[in-house]
Amino acid sequence: MKQWSTDGLTRRCSLAAALALLVIAITAGRPSAGCAEPAIASAGSFSGTKLQRVGDYIRNEIANGKIPGAVILIQQHGQTVYFETFGVRDIESKHPMTADSIFRLYSMSKPITSIAAMMLVDDGKLRLDDPVSKYIPAFTGVKVGVEKRDENGKPVLALEPVKRPMTIEDLLRHTSGLTYGFYGDSAVRRLYAKADLFDGEVDNAEFVERIAKLPLAEQPGTRWNYGHSTDVLGRVIEVVSGLSLFQFEKQRLLDPLGMSDTVFYVADSTKRPRIAEPMPDDRFVTPMAGIRDPMLPRTWESGGAGMVGTIGDYARFAQMLLNGGALDGRRYLEPETIALMTSDHIGPETGITRDQFYFPGDTSGFGLGFAVRTVKPANTSWPLGEYRWDGVAGTFFFIDPQDDMFAICMMQSPSQRGRIQLELKTLIYEAIGK
Repeated sequence: MKQWSTDGLTRRCSLAAALALLVIAITAGRPSAGCAEPAIASAGSFSGTKLQRVGDYIRNEIANGKIPGAVILIQQHGQTVYFETFGVRDIESKHPMTADSIFRLYSMSKPITSIAAMMLVDDGKLRLDDPVSKYIPAFTGVKVGVEKRDENGKPVLALEPVKRPMTIEDLLRHTSGLTYGFYGDSAVRRLYAKADLFDGEVDNAEFVERIAKLPLAEQPGTRWNYGHSTDVLGRVIEVVSGLSLFQFEKQRLLDPLGMSDTVFYVADSTKRPRIAEPMPDDRFVTPMAGIRDPMLPRTWESGGAGMVGTIGDYARFAQMLLNGGALDGRRYLEPETIALMTSDHIGPETGITRDQFYFPGDTSGFGLGFAVRTVKPANTSWPLGEYRWDGVAGTFFFIDPQDDMFAICMMQSPSQRGRIQLELKTLIYEAIGK
């Protein structure tokens, strides 16, 4: 396996210049694209020496042929603490990884859609206890699939009425009963997998009509179940706003924040070289959650998995969240709304259960669009209240209000993402003595 590294770049930047470029770029919403040298600054309790271990770790992953490249940003107190690009976007083209590289965000789309929905809540146009059927009538008669056995002992799927309607809050916290069809093995998940939900030029309206014909995996409000909840939430946003999901997000969130590269597909063919790719043997065999080539135009705007974007765009979004819903003098959400979203909504007192596919993990609850740290992991002093999410292709972020910082890693490595995410977080917190 050929070892790729940043050594192939011809342009070098001094440490001071790198910091200046990145601070200016993130403020403007467009990161500098040509600097490979690490930008490390003293901020808060971070150790510059220990931060260098972050880069050493990623360079070793690249040298061992695990990933093509990555971009990492850590920001504290509104200042860049660490920034570095590594390796290449694509081992076939050998284009170097740069700060304006475009990544498939997959489920890192979910926090963006969740924030957009809560903007409508702040506007008074949407309520968390509203039934989803108020906006999407097809869900009025939805049933719950329950696996039973017939008189001969054979497994059958019985359909039962819902005990209470699915609500907007259920969509935000993944307790709607909606699931995905590409993981796990249950009768309902198998129906999802066979339902051809993504066939043809489906838009959000058609998609929710199709999914509403399938049974729910469990009663609404009873179990955290990762699935198409945020996609359905995207359609609710369309119905309430009278705009397409992207139009609403663009007008109210993306454009004002300067997130110009965060879209549902890359329409400009000249930007194709900026799209980061995984290793040739680390690609999805079939489209994940119905999302195919990010260059291909499509009418379906998947609020749960469809967006692509850059690290600079997501940094603007993360800083707005860390600031309590405001950035550069503009308010997007009330501080109380951000606090509500980033508190645990599925704790023991709710009676909501978790199965073996509870992706936030044992030390976290779930808020309205984010996993939320509720217990310190063993042998760590990681802070409570940290909130986060990631994407199946390898991108991840976490926001730590206690230390007034956030970190974002952008890479495309489906098979390596969990291991690398845990190790990077460990190294980052070791750099601040936790």
